[in-house]
Amino acid sequence: MNRASVPGLDALLNRPSAASLPTALREALLLRWQAADAEPPLRSTWSVLADTLDALALLSADESALLAALLFDLPWLRAGLDALPLGPLKPAVAGLLEGQDAADQVWALHAGRDAGRNSEGLRRLLLSIIQDLRVVPILLARQLARMRGADRLAESERRALAQLTRDIHAPLANRLGIWQLKWELEDLAFRHLEPDTYRRIAREVDETRLARERYVETVKKVLSRELHAQGLSAEVSGRPKHIYSIWRKMQKKKLAFEQLYDIRAVRVMVPDVAACYAALGVVHSLWAPVPSEFDDYIARPKANDYRSLHTAVIGPEGRTIEVQIRSHDMHAQAELGVAAHWRYKEGSKGAEKAFDRKITWMRQLLEQSQDGHAGELAGALDAELTEDRVYALSPKDEVMDLPQGATPLDFAYHVHTMVGHRCRGAKVNGRIVPLTYRLRSGDRVEILTGKEADPRRDWLLAANGFLASNRSREKVRGWFHKLDRARNVHAGRELLERELKRLGLQHADLGVAAKKFHADSVDDLYIQVALGDTGPNQVSRALLEAERAASQPAAPALPRPTARRDSLGKSKFTVQGVGNLLVQLARCCQPVAGEPIVGYLTRTRGVTVHRTDCAALARLAAASPQRILPVEWGQAGSGYEVDVVVDAVDRRWLLKDITNLIAQEDAYVLDIHSDNVRNSGRAHLRLRLKVSDYGQLSTLLGKLDALPGVSDARRLG
Repeated sequence: MNRASVPGLDALLNRPSAASLPTALREALLLRWQAADAEPPLRSTWSVLADTLDALALLSADESALLAALLFDLPWLRAGLDALPLGPLKPAVAGLLEGQDAADQVWALHAGRDAGRNSEGLRRLLLSIIQDLRVVPILLARQLARMRGADRLAESERRALAQLTRDIHAPLANRLGIWQLKWELEDLAFRHLEPDTYRRIAREVDETRLARERYVETVKKVLSRELHAQGLSAEVSGRPKHIYSIWRKMQKKKLAFEQLYDIRAVRVMVPDVAACYAALGVVHSLWAPVPSEFDDYIARPKANDYRSLHTAVIGPEGRTIEVQIRSHDMHAQAELGVAAHWRYKEGSKGAEKAFDRKITWMRQLLEQSQDGHAGELAGALDAELTEDRVYALSPKDEVMDLPQGATPLDFAYHVHTMVGHRCRGAKVNGRIVPLTYRLRSGDRVEILTGKEADPRRDWLLAANGFLASNRSREKVRGWFHKLDRARNVHAGRELLERELKRLGLQHADLGVAAKKFHADSVDDLYIQVALGDTGPNQVSRALLEAERAASQPAAPALPRPTARRDSLGKSKFTVQGVGNLLVQLARCCQPVAGEPIVGYLTRTRGVTVHRTDCAALARLAAASPQRILPVEWGQAGSGYEVDVVVDAVDRRWLLKDITNLIAQEDAYVLDIHSDNVRNSGRAHLRLRLKVSDYGQLSTLLGKLDALPGVSDARRLG
């Protein structure tokens, strides 16, 4: 078939709604269309495209949105995207096309689930996976166009399309306040999903339609004449009440059709706020108001910033009529969506702030597109609008709303507490992942479970990264709270002893730490550690601080002149009472900044600095107590050297994983020695590292110990 003879694209591009497309681009599209070797689409496709472009024009969409909507429905043209003369529009059009592709994933999820179940989750998933939120008006416009032509579809397809509209598109249009699209989407979905109810309401409306129209025209003339007589510049119009809205109000207030006050309604638009109240006075002087049917949303705007005066009066012939009075600015806000009707209409509770910020950004985009600032606003989607929720999918396509940073283990506990307790592993998008994997919106998660509940205590340690949700962590704590005291004491002792051994603090007095953490005994401290209420790292820091405060050299004090080193310069230590001495770290215990230390005056090498619990220092002090000197840490230097031992399974990439981790923690490897025990499959590594302080060393040892295959990572000395 000669494509040039097929009516469609040329007529489409010549529509007023496509007038903003550059002439050169239109010509290029027509040339590519005529050259494409594909069957032309049905006339219904052209009808949908035309309605889509018209709806986008109603929302003041720019040329990139119009072109993206066009290319998405005409894949033959999209295939030649790179050859089109798009110029600066190309990145925006490509992004909008990708967003529509992502939305198709949500439509597929909706089609594969029970209609109406967890629709809110799907709406949130949609907004989280779309990078450019300008895609949303395109989706709404196309859905409206498809619904207008739904009569041509089979009944099953028609109902599925209507259900998708009711669950996803109509609520989004409502949340964005796009009244022009919202009411028609609602009515069309209502018509196809509940045809009998729709026809009944439509008959009740149609029975009085002509009479209502004549009546409203009479009210408009009377009111316009009176407003003009009072010197008010006002525009009076009839306000349609769509069928779905009538049905919702009847259901919500349990009213019969005849009891609705706003079936007949007019709207008055005036220049400013003062004129609103003046017009209200005119209305109430003409007709008696209905008691309790007056709302002042100008003095007391709704939470969504909607502003207007609403009143119902007994009009001519004793019939009720609703009158809305607002300024032109208020009307523009209400119609274009900046007023945010959605909280009032849907009664949503607990919507996350980040989600609201995205909706706010969408409203600003719609508003500023009128002034030609859409391009600037499109580039403003920065870190402030980053969604702080993750929407992951179950194998049955249920949407799970999780906090940012959530892991498969958080997902398991969100499904059910026992699923979390029995969790042994997870698959994300069909691939096995570690339980510390960070989920992303759209990930499909499958939890691998064991027969028995067996949560691990190290899940409670935040540094291990197993859980991001406090709710999940509380469920794990609850499990261990139910265990008997003896088991908790034993488990806590093991966790704490492992940490203290790693840091060379195994001989410290735990009674000091127990008091700091308000534990009645050391056993109670062990229980706190076992239940995750207190981390082993917190205990080790407390012990270090206590030793630093209480440490005094176990030797007769030397005379202490008042002089003290005035300037530390590049020295890492201050030696009390003596200046200009060579100071160096003892190789036997290798103290790290922040630990309690003491100095020993050697005969030829100045002062050697030891940890206070160093065994070598104890022997030296017993032999020559007069050589013991008080020292303290000076200004931070460039780092401190320390020896670390790692025992692990001799696996592939072990050394690479270790060195990468050390680099990520901003520490330095000065030397490595590796001893592989023959035929044992084990590796023994000794590393000399440079770290900034004790805190960095503690964190690094914890992460080394958590590497796959590592059985022990500790400080030497």
